[in-house]
Amino acid sequence: MAAERSAPADKWRRLKQFWAAVGSIIAVIVITLAILGPLPASEAVGPPPDAIPPVALLAPPAEQPTAMQERLPPSPPPGPFPDEALLEAGPHGPVPRIGIDGRTPMRVYSRLTEQRSDGRQRVSIVVGGLGLNAVVTEQAINQLPNATTIAFNPYAPRLRPLIDMARARGMELLLALPMESNGHPANDAGDRALLTNLLPSANEDRLLWNLSRFQGYVGVVGAIGSLRGERFAALSDPFLTMQDHLRRRGLLYIDPRPGARSPERAWGRSVDVVVDEPATRREIDLKLAILERLARERGSALGLVGDATPVVLDRISAWFQGLEARGVVLVPVSSNIRRPESAQ
Repeated sequence: MAAERSAPADKWRRLKQFWAAVGSIIAVIVITLAILGPLPASEAVGPPPDAIPPVALLAPPAEQPTAMQERLPPSPPPGPFPDEALLEAGPHGPVPRIGIDGRTPMRVYSRLTEQRSDGRQRVSIVVGGLGLNAVVTEQAINQLPNATTIAFNPYAPRLRPLIDMARARGMELLLALPMESNGHPANDAGDRALLTNLLPSANEDRLLWNLSRFQGYVGVVGAIGSLRGERFAALSDPFLTMQDHLRRRGLLYIDPRPGARSPERAWGRSVDVVVDEPATRREIDLKLAILERLARERGSALGLVGDATPVVLDRISAWFQGLEARGVVLVPVSSNIRRPESAQ
C-alpha cells in the first residue's frame, strides 16, 4: 500500500524537475541574447530597407507615346503672350506691328521652322472656318497634325481659350480676312469685309478691326469659308494696298485662289489646291493626293480647307499617317512662303 501511494508523488516530482530544467534553459538563452545584442544588418533576415522598391516602381509602366505624340513640340517657351513689343494701339484694339528690334509676328509666332531646311519636299495645309463652332474647333485642334496651320474667323467670340489650346499643341495661327467675293452681296462676307466700293480709309479701318480680333498669328488668309475674295482681289489698287499694310506690320498673306500669282507686295503665296470642294470623302482623298504629287514635282505645295468638318478632319488625319515615310514633310505655312514678287 505504501508503494502504491508513493508512485504518483514520484511522477509529480519528476514533472516539476523537467519544467524547472526547461525554465533554466530558456533563462540562459534570454540572458545570452541580451548579452550578444541584435544581429548585424548584414545578417538580418530579409532584404535591407533600401532594397524594397518604392511604391512608384510597383505601379504599371506608363503608356508609351504614339507616333503622333512623339512629333508634338514642347509647350511654348515661358514668356508673355502675346508679345507686347509686337503690338500697338489701334482704333478697335491692339494690332500687330514690327518690333523696334526688327522682329516680326510672322517669325516670332511661327512654329516648327526647323523642318524648313531638311531637304524633303514640303506640303502645308491651312484649315479655316474655325472659332464660331467651339466643338468643331476643339476637335480640329486635337485631331489634326500639329504642323497644320489653322485660321480663325474674326467674327468668332471668345477665341482666347481656343488659341491657347492650339498654341499648346504647337499649331500655327492665321486670321481669316473677309473680302468681297464673287456673287456679292448674295455671298456676304460680313459687315467688316473689305469691299470694292469703299473708300481706302474705310477699308483700312475695317482691316484694323479684323487685325485686332485676336493676337499671336503669323498672317492672314483671304477666305471666309467658301468665300475667297475674288472680286476684291481683282482690283489692283485696294488689293495691293491691303498687302502693303500687312507687310508693314510683319504679317504674311495667303491668297486662297488656286492658280493666282503669289502676293506682289506681301510675304506669302497662293494656294495650289482647295481640298474640300466638294467636301466628299472621295474628293478630299483625291485632292490630298494631288497636293502630295504637286509637292513632289515642285518641291512644295499649299492646300486650303475652307471649312473644318468631321469628314475632312478624318481624311487629313488618315492621309498624314505615313506621309513622311513617303518622302514628304508637313510644315506650317510660314515655312512654305515666298518673298514678295516686287522684292525679287
